[in-house]
Amino acid sequence: MALDRNLKMGMVGGGPGAFIGDVHRKASRMDGGVQLVAGAFDIDPKKSKQMGKELLLDPKRVYGTYKDMIEGELKLPEGERIDFVSITTPNNWHFPIAKAFLEAGFHVMCEKPMTFNVKEAKELKQIVKKSKKVFGLMHNYTGYPMVKLARDMVRGGELGNIRKIVVQYPQGWLATALEKAGSMQASWRTDPKQSGGAGCIGDIGTHAENLAEYITGLKITKLCADLSIFVKGRKLDDDGNILLRFNNGASGVLHASQVSIGEENNLAIWIYGEKKGLEWHQEHPNYLYVKEPNGPVQVWRRGNDYVGAKSAAAGRATRLPFGHPEAFFEAFANNYCNFTDTVRASITKKKPDPLFLDFPNVDDGLRGMLFIETVLESTKSKQKWTKFHK
Repeated sequence: MALDRNLKMGMVGGGPGAFIGDVHRKASRMDGGVQLVAGAFDIDPKKSKQMGKELLLDPKRVYGTYKDMIEGELKLPEGERIDFVSITTPNNWHFPIAKAFLEAGFHVMCEKPMTFNVKEAKELKQIVKKSKKVFGLMHNYTGYPMVKLARDMVRGGELGNIRKIVVQYPQGWLATALEKAGSMQASWRTDPKQSGGAGCIGDIGTHAENLAEYITGLKITKLCADLSIFVKGRKLDDDGNILLRFNNGASGVLHASQVSIGEENNLAIWIYGEKKGLEWHQEHPNYLYVKEPNGPVQVWRRGNDYVGAKSAAAGRATRLPFGHPEAFFEAFANNYCNFTDTVRASITKKKPDPLFLDFPNVDDGLRGMLFIETVLESTKSKQKWTKFHK
């Protein structure tokens, strides 16, 4: 039996002035079937109430803390209480909030990186398994249709054995000490107490790592990292260069930076196999470039029937006809679409379609935290290679 009502969504974080929380709210409701009904939007209860008022929510369901939210929602009957919560707080709050909601019986969508450290990530994986609830991690770049097309091409063997992976994520917005100028987005990202052991690598380097492993299906086995802090007085890395080795023998290079002046959000990836190569750019996401050794570069364009014919996942992730660009919000929405369809299957006790399960999960979150930990160890080591932590 299909679920005959909207899924009810709660949110922790995403208060006044927050960027990513607002993106989550809009993307989660893009396809319909989801209604935001409750939240604890800020660590300051007054600001939480302010956000709830702006969102026109019932004041009784706008809470001062996430613990109050769990208590209040559990008092409501099933079908009226929230079905899932989205966590859009700074990193240090991800684990305790996710743990509390999972153990209370709610499904969870969480921002990345998943936790504050590896110990928390391993514990959270066990909590998810025990709870039998759906856990999603918002690595939004996996939601782009042409990323899914690239994945299906690579995993279908069209490139042959993968030899080299180059992935980059340069930004320039932290080239100056914005954290000292009152920028909320900069202040928590550069604070070890809120962000964790890594700055740039935790914030955007994990996106690059996740994208490389998602498309290829390969796993990083060892790396050689060089992190830098260029802005005087900053406590966490703002630039990183990393050599990679993968479990099939492929080599790789990962470059992430937040001090690359003039760069906006230039995430891009190049994958080279024995037969073909692929290239994708996040700032021009509707195009996938396929390269052959003895022919012109092919440009695969989102929205055309041939994309869906090659990749069912890419077809499912496409909303608009060709020539009408889809991008950042839609990628978030695609992960929410698959996550919420899986939640509906859980509620109705049905086995989810395999296409529904195409969203990052707790295993991806653990990989991201292990990546951060290995990079931090490597950058301090005198050895060339550091084995990827397990």
